[in-house]
Amino acid sequence: MFDRAIIKNLREWATENDRKPLILRGARQVGKTTLIRQFANEFDQYIELNLEKIEDKQLFEEDYPFPKLLDAIFFLKNADKKSQKTLLFIDEIQNSPKAVSRLRYFYEEAKFLYVVAAGSLLESLIDKKITFPVGRVDFLPVRPCSFEEYLGAIGEQKSLDLINNLSVPDFAHDKVKSLFNEYTIVGGLPEIVNNYTENRDLFALKKIYERLIVSYQDDVEKYADTQLQENTIRRIIDSAFQYAGKRITFENFDGSNYRSRDIGGAFRALEKTMLLKLIYPVTTVKLPIEEKRKRSPKLVLLDTGLVNYSAELQKVLLTSNIIDDVYQGRIAEQITAQELLAHNLSVRAKLCYWTREERNAQAEIDFVLPFRDMLIPIEVKSGASGRLRSLHQFIKIAPHDIAVRVYSGKLNIEDSKTVEGKKFKLINLPFYLVGQIEQVLENFIQKNLV
Repeated sequence: MFDRAIIKNLREWATENDRKPLILRGARQVGKTTLIRQFANEFDQYIELNLEKIEDKQLFEEDYPFPKLLDAIFFLKNADKKSQKTLLFIDEIQNSPKAVSRLRYFYEEAKFLYVVAAGSLLESLIDKKITFPVGRVDFLPVRPCSFEEYLGAIGEQKSLDLINNLSVPDFAHDKVKSLFNEYTIVGGLPEIVNNYTENRDLFALKKIYERLIVSYQDDVEKYADTQLQENTIRRIIDSAFQYAGKRITFENFDGSNYRSRDIGGAFRALEKTMLLKLIYPVTTVKLPIEEKRKRSPKLVLLDTGLVNYSAELQKVLLTSNIIDDVYQGRIAEQITAQELLAHNLSVRAKLCYWTREERNAQAEIDFVLPFRDMLIPIEVKSGASGRLRSLHQFIKIAPHDIAVRVYSGKLNIEDSKTVEGKKFKLINLPFYLVGQIEQVLENFIQKNLV
């Protein structure tokens, strides 16, 4: 397997003076277990518990005093308690609420251990009032691979260096753009990326995409608390990929007879598993932002590769030189959202879009990004800058003069102005630099402060 950028964050966690057990959050198949096994190479000893296995789960179900629990773990895994540096990984921890509650004791009584836990359904335990060690654990999200990780996986180190240096010369633009389009088709799920790296065969990926979707469908009973919720969740998983990048309504979603309350609850349950993200609107043009939860959210799915496979868009993307207009521009919004989330290290990461305060107003900005003391509008759009009407409306009332347009062209910054004459700077950002958007903004601001 290829290296993941998040390894750096694991190393930083391991050097903290007041290190707490670390819980990895992420949907199934985003590579949590493989990530930790790679990280384990940096330790003297590695112990792995999988709480889907009866014998491992039973260790926590016996209600041993904590010192005895530690002895049992080391004995049954044939490990040396005196080893200098031991990483303990507790996988699928959501299968044992008792194991979750015991994490606090690893922090309080076993500081010598480096403890990582993972569970794709962990949030569901909080709703069921399981004792959760608040303040005694840290969290780190694991999401599908970013474009930078994809470049590293396929051996495109020179292109990766250009991306990281924010310096893609004209002669390299078409190649890097083509690589991003390829990434948009394949997606960022590690098993998919790894297979494509080895075989470069899109057709061979179909079985993996299908198996992954079926595995998510098979998990429905674990997500649901009632039969009604199980039915609504199943309906969403069956159809949600067709709505990627689109505003949705809960009432009668996908032509169903389900009520808004039931569909909304099912969507929120799936959002906790990180299979999808609901993006709500804001109506302000400055910080702080306040989501309008009573308005229709946009839907972003876990991974663009799964979206393309489900919507049968792979051939369309293969023959398209730009992704801006494919699927009414929704794939472009999906991959932009995925890239923005891939670089966010908070499990509570939010994405929002902007719309006018008036309910019937047509103005809408695809995303807004909190940056420094500003709320930066981001439009994912092809075409001339003068046609960005919604962005102009945002800038007209914003207390700053910076906007971003994500597109298939080259990086450049142009002087622009609204219909009313307000001057502003429009940063035209290639899709392949979305992951570097904050650094691009920082460089722009620093340059203009001089």
